[in-house]
Amino acid sequence: MGPALAQGQNGGAPDQRGEAEQIFALANQARVQAGAGRLEWDPSLAAAALEHCRRMALEGPIAHRYGGEQDLSARAARAGAHFSVIEENVAIGPSAEAIHDEWMHSPGHRSNLLSPEVNRVGVAVVAAHGVLYAVADYSRAVESLSASQVEARVAALIRPSGIQVRADSRLARAACATESGIPHTANGAEPRFVMRWQAGDLTELPQQLLERLGSGRYREAAVGSCAAQRVEGPFSAYRVAVLLY
Repeated sequence: MGPALAQGQNGGAPDQRGEAEQIFALANQARVQAGAGRLEWDPSLAAAALEHCRRMALEGPIAHRYGGEQDLSARAARAGAHFSVIEENVAIGPSAEAIHDEWMHSPGHRSNLLSPEVNRVGVAVVAAHGVLYAVADYSRAVESLSASQVEARVAALIRPSGIQVRADSRLARAACATESGIPHTANGAEPRFVMRWQAGDLTELPQQLLERLGSGRYREAAVGSCAAQRVEGPFSAYRVAVLLY
């Protein structure tokens, strides 16, 4: 099933669905040949790409940002995308194949297209002035998860180590919101180790924590999540604390 693109509802040059789908398919073919993972279609990125693509057609000379326009990360976030990495390719050309070929023969554009650091894409193409204008926005997606969902993901990564995860996350959440130190409790044993980190990926634990989990020195863990700290602009990240007992 090809990507579903909203057509022309906001005015400006009409989008070319077939050409956008073709660029999407060609990108995934190139990534398979290069050993990179396939990209998934992201409707929010596609909406941001279409808005910028129409601006390119209006302005004439292509660029990544025009006067009075937000930068790429702000445009994508406003369209609803959540990401930890974002890149953009722009081009004009006579056909989808020519645009893809142009990107593949330009080191910077090729690097964006084949990057193993991205897993989502939104493509927009509009026809104007006798040529095609194209924008592809690539990102590494970050899911929009609640604190409880983040804690459940991290707990699921801890359990294979044989360490029991405590149901009460209050102390771990308090530790998450601080920069350093071991939280004190009115009663009960204090944690022997605290690990804090933030990232846009919850598929694996930090190496230092994995080493602690495998040391045989701990029997229980508590997991807490809180708002990420010092994240620049609209980029998304999770902040987590794990307490080991």
